[in-house]
Amino acid sequence: MSTILTDIESAVSCRDVVKEFGQGDTRTVALSGVNVDIRPGRMTLLVGPSGCGKTTLISIIAGLLNSTSGTVNVLGRDLSRMSGSELVRFRQKNIGFVFQQYNLLPTLTAAENAAIPLIIGGTPRRKAVATASELLAAVGLEKRLNAFPSQLSGGQQQRVAIARALVHEPRLLVCDEPTAALDAQSGRTVMELLKRVALQADRAVIIVTHDSRVFGFGDQIIHMDDGVVTQVETTRNTAAAPLYEVSHD
Repeated sequence: MSTILTDIESAVSCRDVVKEFGQGDTRTVALSGVNVDIRPGRMTLLVGPSGCGKTTLISIIAGLLNSTSGTVNVLGRDLSRMSGSELVRFRQKNIGFVFQQYNLLPTLTAAENAAIPLIIGGTPRRKAVATASELLAAVGLEKRLNAFPSQLSGGQQQRVAIARALVHEPRLLVCDEPTAALDAQSGRTVMELLKRVALQADRAVIIVTHDSRVFGFGDQIIHMDDGVVTQVETTRNTAAAPLYEVSHD
């Protein structure tokens, strides 16, 4: 039986999470005892200077990296207690990840790339592509469904990557700089879509960002520096704030 997010206090709970890379003289500490709680029904922004550990933290939360020590509980499950195959299945069903570098397959069209999670999950290819096409239309790519990644701009590829992360309706969506390559209008469209996902009681969204234009979308803003959490802001009722303002001069 799957866990229902509304039955648990936190969609994500990290306790004393440490992540080290290398050994001896080459050892680097990326996270130094991080404690974080991500509640369902909210959009959480993770901010801080480059190299402070944000991407490492979301990679651990998404099950892409193992922590060196500490506890990571996601959707009611302790990731450290899962076998490799269990973690793959859990991630496939429950987690969507938007990579900063897009990671699109060059031989597939935009619609086919966005449909991959559904196809892997067993949805018939035609139905999966149709569902992905609807989502691509929602982010303004209805005229680029059959384009290959090499025929798309960086911003368009980013929107395909976002659609791919959303297409299987994950209960936890994790995004690494989802607006970095987007202009003001595209950024607003994407953030409004992600906000609608985040406000559902059985979902949670975590976004790593340097883009101050998106801060008004966050229900919670977690500040990091040098591998630790330095501040947590709760910013409820900010969804109506003016965002991505475009000058009309």
